[in-house]
Amino acid sequence: MSGSRSTAKSEVVLLATHKRLAPHETVVQQALAERIAKLLGATFVGAYDPALHKGHDLYYIPSDTLIGKQAGEALNIRSVDDFFGGLIDYPFMATKAISHPLLQDATARPDGWSERFFEDAAGAVLTGFSVFNAADAKRAGLQLLKAGPVRVKPVLATAGRGQVVVNSEAELQKAIDAQDMSEVEEWGLVLEEDLKDVITYSVGQIQVAGITVSYHGTQSLTEDNSGETVYGGSQLWLVRGDYDELLKLDLEDDVRRSVTQAMSYEKAALDCFPDFLASRRNYDIAHGTNSRGQVCSGVLEQSWRIGGASPAEIEALVAFAADPTLMRIGASSHEIYGPTTLPANAHVLYEGDDPDVGLISKFTQVQPYDRTQ
Repeated sequence: MSGSRSTAKSEVVLLATHKRLAPHETVVQQALAERIAKLLGATFVGAYDPALHKGHDLYYIPSDTLIGKQAGEALNIRSVDDFFGGLIDYPFMATKAISHPLLQDATARPDGWSERFFEDAAGAVLTGFSVFNAADAKRAGLQLLKAGPVRVKPVLATAGRGQVVVNSEAELQKAIDAQDMSEVEEWGLVLEEDLKDVITYSVGQIQVAGITVSYHGTQSLTEDNSGETVYGGSQLWLVRGDYDELLKLDLEDDVRRSVTQAMSYEKAALDCFPDFLASRRNYDIAHGTNSRGQVCSGVLEQSWRIGGASPAEIEALVAFAADPTLMRIGASSHEIYGPTTLPANAHVLYEGDDPDVGLISKFTQVQPYDRTQ
C-alpha cells in the first residue's frame, strides 16, 4: 500500500454514500476536506456532482467505506492517492461483522464471506459471532450466554449507540426483536462477550499527499444530550512512517499488544480481500475483563472511512507536512454535548445546536512534542 503520490489532484470533493450524515458531521467533513485540499495543492469544490466534475482530477472523501470494485473504477479510484477512506467488495466488510466467525452451522452466509480471514485474525479479536438473520442471532446468543453476559451490537450504529448487554434468553430475544432484520440480512449483527473495566485503544494509519502517519491512542466516552454514553473523542500519539515506527517507541505492554493486534487484523484483510484498498485505517481495540475474571483484548471494529479520530489525524498530518524534520506529535479530537467553555488552544470544527443531536462542540488540539525523544 504505497504512500507515494501517483497523480496530481486539482480538486477535492465530498462523496455521498448510503450513510446519512448529521449536519454537524457534514460541517466537520467540509472543514477536513479544505485542509486535505491544501495538503494536495488542490481546491475543495464541495459535494461531488458527476455532471460538473466528470473528467476532472478528483480526490474523493467518501462519507463511508466504498463498496464494490466497479464503483471505485467508475470514479477512477485506483490507489490510496485517489481518496481518503477505504474500498471493499461487499457490505459486511465495511462493518463490525467482518471481525467474528459465523456459527459452524450458520443458516445465512453473505456473498464474499471469508473463513480464512477469521482464522488469520483470530488472535486479534474477542470471542463472538457475526450473524445475518434472527435464527442465527438467537443460537449464537444462547451459546455465548453460557459463558456470561453478551453484548449485542448493530453494525451500522456509530459512536457506541444502539448496543445492549443481555444476561438472559428473554433479554436476548428482546434485543433481537428490536433489530431491523432487513439491515441485519445485508450488513450483519454482532454478538460478543461483554467486558468490564474496558479501555479502548485506537491504532491506525493514514496516507495523504505522499506522507504516511501511524498512531496509537485512547478513546474517551461522554454522555450525549439524551443521556446515552457515546464516543467523546480520541487522544492520539502519532509518528511519521509505518506501524514499525510505532513499535520502536517505548510503549506500555497493553499499547504494544494493541498495535500488534491491529497489524495482524489488517494483514489478514490485505491477504484475504485482494481488492481491499484504504488510505485511512483505524482500529478500536478493547482491553477489559470478562465475567470469569479473565483479562481479554481484541479489535472491536475497523474504520476504513473518515471517522471520529480523523480531525486529530488531519491536524497531525498538517504539522508533519509543514515541518519535514518533525517525527512525532500528539493530537486530540473532542466531542462535547451541551454547554461548555472551549480551551484557548482549541481548533473549533463545529459549535452549535445540531437538529439531530442538540448542542454539540467539536474541536481538536495539538500537544507539545519533544524532538529528542
